Amino acid sequence: MAAPALGHAEREVRFPAGTGKVPTYRQAPASPRLVVCKPESAGLIEDYTGWLRTLNERLLAECSYRHIQAAVNDVTERGTTIYVLPGTYREEPSRAAPSPECAPLEGRDLLSYAEQYACPNLQQLVAVFGDETPGGDDYSCDSPRCDLQLEGTGREMTDVVIEGGFKDDGTWEKLNGIRSDRADGFYLRNITTQLFEFNGVYILEQDGFVIDRALARWNEEYGFLTFASDHGLYTDCEGHGNGDAGIYPGSASPLNGRRHSIEIQRCNSHHNALGYSGTAGDSVYAHDNTFHHNSAGVSMDSAFPGHPGLPQNHATFENNLIYSNNVNYYGNVWDGTCAKLPRDRGHERGVVCPAPPVPVGTGLLLGGGNDNNYVHNRLYDNWRSGFRQIWVPAPLRGENDLLKFRDTSHRNRYTRNAFGVAPDGRVLPNGLDVWWDEQGDGNCWEDNT
Repeated sequence: MAAPALGHAEREVRFPAGTGKVPTYRQAPASPRLVVCKPESAGLIEDYTGWLRTLNERLLAECSYRHIQAAVNDVTERGTTIYVLPGTYREEPSRAAPSPECAPLEGRDLLSYAEQYACPNLQQLVAVFGDETPGGDDYSCDSPRCDLQLEGTGREMTDVVIEGGFKDDGTWEKLNGIRSDRADGFYLRNITTQLFEFNGVYILEQDGFVIDRALARWNEEYGFLTFASDHGLYTDCEGHGNGDAGIYPGSASPLNGRRHSIEIQRCNSHHNALGYSGTAGDSVYAHDNTFHHNSAGVSMDSAFPGHPGLPQNHATFENNLIYSNNVNYYGNVWDGTCAKLPRDRGHERGVVCPAPPVPVGTGLLLGGGNDNNYVHNRLYDNWRSGFRQIWVPAPLRGENDLLKFRDTSHRNRYTRNAFGVAPDGRVLPNGLDVWWDEQGDGNCWEDNT
């Protein structure tokens, strides 16, 4: 049985020790701090009022950097905050031709941590690396850039933009916008990332991170991707216009119900191929979010190889709105739009080129997972189905042990969910409320309406 292909492979990773914690926000103006601004920042803050204007004017007077990466490179003390004043940051120095040492790596998607550390801007505009001994077995954060807070000082998330865009030949400029790699304690707040080939924000092998009031849009694959990480929090974020998922907590630390590794709350993911992707999304607690106007709202699965922690298990989805996930972006493939150069497709106008095959019209798809809880969610106006659960044979993820062949889609619980009615009382039915392939043991549907 052939395994599905991935758009971009992940390097071989291991889960963090889990001894960290979710970082705490440091109120502005925090110290120690560095300040980044653009020539246009002064004009952009002129219409701010009150405390926000006072803060920005104070920080503007302290500004010593024009590029975020330069400030990251100059961090000398753990627990530093980098304030980024309003403006669009294209990070021109990060776009320079690679050094002779890094040039042989150009064009390779899959780089080791040591290669990334040696060539930090080969694939991303802003790179934060926390492990300064890349050749050793200790992955812990031992850098001054541990516990780094990167915060935009604008009134809206879109006041501070990190933009990738396109090269002169029309191809993507960079794979990633912001990459935080083994940099435990990273806190991202009030910043937009847009127009990258892989991810707007990429967090990898990390024990402790927060994505707070951040927007990721118009990326070829993911808005936010966190992988092989623990003690993470997404809060009040937004993802739209992404070719795969707006939010993807992939291979979250598998804690088997002892606690949650990643929490996602009050986020809004819309107009993507998927609102949420959870391949090996283990021990994730997603609550009070909105997933709407995607091709499919939520997917968690055990179908793709190369993801530690499979089969997927122990996620909890509670009190989410999952509705109107009926947008068919595959027309952009059929009519040739997605075959054009990235520059010419119209990503900034909302064109989405879907990376994965998804069942359009599905609210929440469980494609081979165990011990998940779905409670008190509201699903409506998904033309195919509200919930959809299917068994995924182990060979799809590269597991050919016959004892594992039927090891998914067991002990999932669907309780107290509401179907077909919007919060304002409008009747907007799903095609089917629940579809199940009748595979797996111990699954339960109870007290749904």
